[in-house]
Amino acid sequence: MDITPGPLLQTIDSPADLKKLPREKLHQVCDELRQYIIDVVSVHGGHFGASLGVVELTTALHYVYNTPYDQLVWDVGHQAYGHKILTGRRDNFPSNRKYKGISGFPKRSESEYDTFGVGHSSTSISAALGMAMAAKYKGEKDRKVVAVIGDGAMTAGLAFEGMNHAGVADADMLIVLNDNCMGIDPNVGALKEYLTDITTSPTYNKVKDDVWKLLGKLPVGKTFTRAMAHKLNEGLKGMVSSSVNLFEALKLRYFGPIDGHNVAKLVDTLKDLRKIPGPKLLHIITTKGKGYALAEQDQTKWHAPGLFDKVTGEIRKKTFDLPQPPKYQDVFGYTMIELAEKNEKIFGVTPAMPSGCSLKFMMDKMPDRAFDVGIAEQHAVTLSAGMATQGMRVFCNIYSSFMQRAFDQVLHDVALQKLPVVLCLDRAGLVGDDGPTHHGCYDIAYMRSIPNIIISAPMNESELRNLMFTAQLESTKYPFVIRYPRGEGVMPEWRTEMKEIPIGKGRMIREGKDIAILSFGHPGNFAASAIREMKNDGLNPGHYDMRFAKPLDEELLHEICSKYPKLITVEDASVIGGFGSAVAEFMVTHGYKNDIRIMGIPDIIVEHGTPKELQHECGYDAPAIADAVREMMKDQVVIKTVLG
Repeated sequence: MDITPGPLLQTIDSPADLKKLPREKLHQVCDELRQYIIDVVSVHGGHFGASLGVVELTTALHYVYNTPYDQLVWDVGHQAYGHKILTGRRDNFPSNRKYKGISGFPKRSESEYDTFGVGHSSTSISAALGMAMAAKYKGEKDRKVVAVIGDGAMTAGLAFEGMNHAGVADADMLIVLNDNCMGIDPNVGALKEYLTDITTSPTYNKVKDDVWKLLGKLPVGKTFTRAMAHKLNEGLKGMVSSSVNLFEALKLRYFGPIDGHNVAKLVDTLKDLRKIPGPKLLHIITTKGKGYALAEQDQTKWHAPGLFDKVTGEIRKKTFDLPQPPKYQDVFGYTMIELAEKNEKIFGVTPAMPSGCSLKFMMDKMPDRAFDVGIAEQHAVTLSAGMATQGMRVFCNIYSSFMQRAFDQVLHDVALQKLPVVLCLDRAGLVGDDGPTHHGCYDIAYMRSIPNIIISAPMNESELRNLMFTAQLESTKYPFVIRYPRGEGVMPEWRTEMKEIPIGKGRMIREGKDIAILSFGHPGNFAASAIREMKNDGLNPGHYDMRFAKPLDEELLHEICSKYPKLITVEDASVIGGFGSAVAEFMVTHGYKNDIRIMGIPDIIVEHGTPKELQHECGYDAPAIADAVREMMKDQVVIKTVLG
């Protein structure tokens, strides 16, 4: 489908072209930019509401600042679509998040305008401060640095660490706080309440306007007026709103709040702030999904809705004749309720992903036992540890990629103290379109290095339920990791009776001869498909679902290594330090000389694409497994061909 940008947008190939336009034309640029995002995302997919909410801010920033010399850092990157379109990627924007296309996030290797690669939240302030400090050291007095961060990302500890340093660093930088009360789900916590106070305070906003109007009429010199204005404004801030003091106490000059959808006001404000040296913060108020009514009304649903009809708003869904398997995250969400109804000690915790990980089901039904703690992975893990010291069984659900941010807490606060926190790692493996910042490649490797920890992965929905059931039993005394992929499983009839799985015990799926496939987690289904594909090859692979990467089922491994001279391991994680490495270590320890091939995610940065495209690229999908078996058993294949 051919999607044509508006007439003004067609003329903008860089911010230099944008600057040629008169200020009064910026409203039209914003309208066309917003419509182009709607047109492309409705047909090609991607994140939606976040970029619509910052169209005016994006336009104003590139109009006022000298990008890319002036450094513009976007937090997370969900909101950077307009930025990409205005910086030379307009015509290539339909390839966004597609295999071999442009990234859905700012990426340094993609454009000089993408000053810092993002994907995980709350990094912008620290990165921008580093740039500003470097510019000062190099004597680049005219170089400006701007960080754009949402109020959701501001809840993370890293954002506060960055502000704490910025206030005393004597560096020239601007933090733009894009306040829309939304991350993916509605924002939570005390900071949200602070920002709501200053945003909605009729006293503060009315008195502020009245003061400035009065000062404008006073027949006094500019110096006196400015001095009086500063004193009155400071007193007003302290008198009316403690939220402003939060930033000013960190020695960040606070400006705002202002309407983030008034592009003319934004341009004027940014021009003024560009002249003010030192660290400062501009608070703007925006609406996520601005300009598309349905996205404004249901901001969680329209964060990344998939393909949709832009006129009717109907989200296009695949239709099937037969019942389809549920998503793994939904199985988790519903199973949590089942378990919690029977075990009053069960709690759920997630850092700002209640809809994504489906803990929202439990939050709605049991709000006193399931919590969204904001974008704060470290806090989520240690909070869970604290509850565990009091006998609670906490299921802490964090995306695999984001769990990397809480490694120290898992090691120091959970494993060291042998606290039986259940760490559910959603989005394990290759997640698809979100790309390298979101792939869950490394959790097996970094978790496996930690003592006192159990690492498991289900091959299907029934196994996920069984592992969750096992993890909450009083007999389970250690931290318990359960990792599972994004998307659908394989069992339409998934509500099976939950049973205890002996910790560290695998299972035989299929007995074979000469070669065995040892799978860990969902890729066991790829192995099963590969075996069906080889039914006419005269090969008879065995298949074992190992279930646990730590502790390994050593009894079963001794049996396998004694019976099968050739082994293949399959996992949806890094081959370095992962499940296959654990099997190889076992073999070395016990003197086994079997031929072994480790299949999984290679030692590369995997870009974005659909999971199937990326699994094929990484060489561990069903055809790749079948080819590996044929390669390792090529002598038997030749014999069968000769004998006919």
